[in-house]
Amino acid sequence: MVTMEQNIENASCPLCHAAKTREFSKDARRDYLACEVCSLVFVPAWQFLSAEEEKRRYDQHRNSPENSGYRRFLSRMLIPLQERLTPGSRGLDFGSGPEPVLSGMFEAAGYSMAIFDYFYAHDPAVFEKQYDFITATEVVEHLHDPKGELDRLWACLKHGGRLGIMTKLAVEQNVFPQWYYKNDLTHVCFFSRPTFAWLAGQWNADLMFSDRDAVLFRKKTSSSSSPLVLEKELPE
Repeated sequence: MVTMEQNIENASCPLCHAAKTREFSKDARRDYLACEVCSLVFVPAWQFLSAEEEKRRYDQHRNSPENSGYRRFLSRMLIPLQERLTPGSRGLDFGSGPEPVLSGMFEAAGYSMAIFDYFYAHDPAVFEKQYDFITATEVVEHLHDPKGELDRLWACLKHGGRLGIMTKLAVEQNVFPQWYYKNDLTHVCFFSRPTFAWLAGQWNADLMFSDRDAVLFRKKTSSSSSPLVLEKELPE
């Protein structure tokens, strides 16, 4: 009989698929493992909510276009991307939610947008096109298959294009038990700066931390083979 402890010991990382994982933290509801290769902290798959339970929680979100605080929050992705986009750029908002506020903000600024959401705008045809930029705000922490989903987004990005991600960066192990962000049971992946740096290395991408919880990847042009460039570093 395979025990839960044995399952945890054998759990591989959902981002880099390495088997080098260790126990990171634990609470009354879930276990949290850390990858020793890419530094992702993650919940093992057998502790995920069902799709029905997950959607019920998302249905409770109230992030409307009229919410000025939410728009200010999203501007942390809008502004740094807009500063680097050419007029008429086409974007994809991945994980747009029940009310696609960010895509509306980009459209109001003159960009054309497509949206995708697993529960609210499930249109796989969007992945058959190429985009100048892609946004994923408060999404990656929900991904059950972060490697597959992020690689799929990267494949949809044009050379020279940018992928913007917003998520709370994982805190240190000693304060993780008190971290509020882990208490949302739909949050199953927790990224850190080393994790994003690992991902940029895999993609041979330029990496920029535009805000404490916001990161931009730039897909190099086909003629560029230079190593990873960290465009900007913010203080901890």
